[in-house]
Amino acid sequence: MSGITYVRGDATAPSAKGVKIIAHVCNDVGGWGKGFVVALSRRRPEPEAAFRAWYRGRSSNDFGLGAVQLVQVEPHVWVANMVGRRGIRTGSKGVPVRYEAIDTALGRLAGRAAGLGTSVHMPRIGCGLAGGRWSRVEPLVADRLVRRGIPVTVYDHEG
Repeated sequence: MSGITYVRGDATAPSAKGVKIIAHVCNDVGGWGKGFVVALSRRRPEPEAAFRAWYRGRSSNDFGLGAVQLVQVEPHVWVANMVGRRGIRTGSKGVPVRYEAIDTALGRLAGRAAGLGTSVHMPRIGCGLAGGRWSRVEPLVADRLVRRGIPVTVYDHEG
């Protein structure tokens, strides 16, 4: 899809100039320990700590499907914890991915990204452990981010 740059590399270490947001999808049950977040936590501990505190305080904050938490990890690098998975396992209700929640989260992210003047960097969100299909997620990314003029780079992990 036009407007999204695809590269082989590590989404936890975007090489673009300027202010950057690393976006990824989290679950709604407070779990953090498999998939992309493992690589993210090896490089930067702040997003995990912030996510866990956000989840613990969910009775008095906005935590839930479609919510976004921005965590600054360097002067010009932010991480967007986007809640786009119901639970952590595939079960009788299907895969954990919730496309409508990802769409909502991307819309919220777009507002923040535009305000900060950032580019957005991500793996193929919602398509790993969440069980989603990129053919369903890619149009959401294009509509919510690219259409607003926000540069997006999607990283396919090497190896």
